[in-house]
Amino acid sequence: MDLYVYYRAGCACAQAVHERVTAMQAALMRRCGVAASLKRRPEPKDGRHTWMETYLNIPDDFDVILSQAVTQSGLASLIDGERHTEYFLDITTCA
Repeated sequence: MDLYVYYRAGCACAQAVHERVTAMQAALMRRCGVAASLKRRPEPKDGRHTWMETYLNIPDDFDVILSQAVTQSGLASLIDGERHTEYFLDITTCA
């Protein structure tokens, strides 16, 4: 299963968001063996960027691990509103 997390943060916080998330994701990749990436919409809206974290092939307990990592990183203090999560599965087709 793959996890997608999106949220908005003020443009003035872009450098700090990038630094904290990339450090957090590096630790998560080492700890859990997940593939992670960070994306951002190309244009800000209302002075805020929309960010997306992706985590591929997450383990069953990843929600708890990620929540702890977000708390430790201090990322929540940079975000406007909540972190929204979406889960997706790979689909195989029948022959």
